[in-house]
Amino acid sequence: MKIVRFRNNKAVSFGVLEGDVVRIYRGSPFDPSGGPFQPRNGVLPLDQVQLLAPCLPTKMVCLGLNYRHHAAELKQQLPDLPLLFLKPASAVIGPGENIVLPPESQRIDYEGELGVVIGKTARNVPEKDYASYILGYTCFNDVTDRIAQARDGQWTRAKGYDTFAPFGPCIETQISPANLKIETYVSRELKQSGTTADLIFGVPRLVSYISGIMTLVPGDIIATGTPEGIGPLKAGDSVEIRIEGIGSLTNSVIAAKI
Repeated sequence: MKIVRFRNNKAVSFGVLEGDVVRIYRGSPFDPSGGPFQPRNGVLPLDQVQLLAPCLPTKMVCLGLNYRHHAAELKQQLPDLPLLFLKPASAVIGPGENIVLPPESQRIDYEGELGVVIGKTARNVPEKDYASYILGYTCFNDVTDRIAQARDGQWTRAKGYDTFAPFGPCIETQISPANLKIETYVSRELKQSGTTADLIFGVPRLVSYISGIMTLVPGDIIATGTPEGIGPLKAGDSVEIRIEGIGSLTNSVIAAKI
């Protein structure tokens, strides 16, 4: 099931993507108080709706240096524990929205990633039970100001600008995260190609470890890190993240209006 969140005639709803149509659903996959998440009568052509970010996270918990080949690319030792940072909810954009380059930026990079979408409140989750706390998976772009990252010594500014957390187009509920192909294209040129089999800390470990530090609530996202091949974006580029079994997330890059 590919859960989407979309706008049609100013109304925002959840639905399920079925080929080139969206089946309209009632309720929310995150909030059972609104009633069961189930189909309503009616479908809409995909080209007649605006796909939005498929959820509204309270936080995005992201991983640095979590692919073996990416660590080798940067000539870094493999970490002993997951390297965590947060992106603010204000950074979220959905499919087709613009990544805005800050006026002072000198190098803004793409980072294609698998996003894990939490489905129910998670605290101190054993690794063996991780799957029951996950609604599904999405494409995520951890956009990064590379100069600010190096200069600041911590990553809040580098990772936290508005528009620096595109994700979507859907939440796929019926795949395994163990060995998914991830590709990033910039203006149709392949820049990153890897698989989640190269993760240093896999999804079960991440859900358990992070939920032992902070409570994860429905709609929160774990961005699991990026494969090798990171590189810069410029105004006029389009950047596309493709993940096997999920689909494709595309965003254009524009300069900030001063």
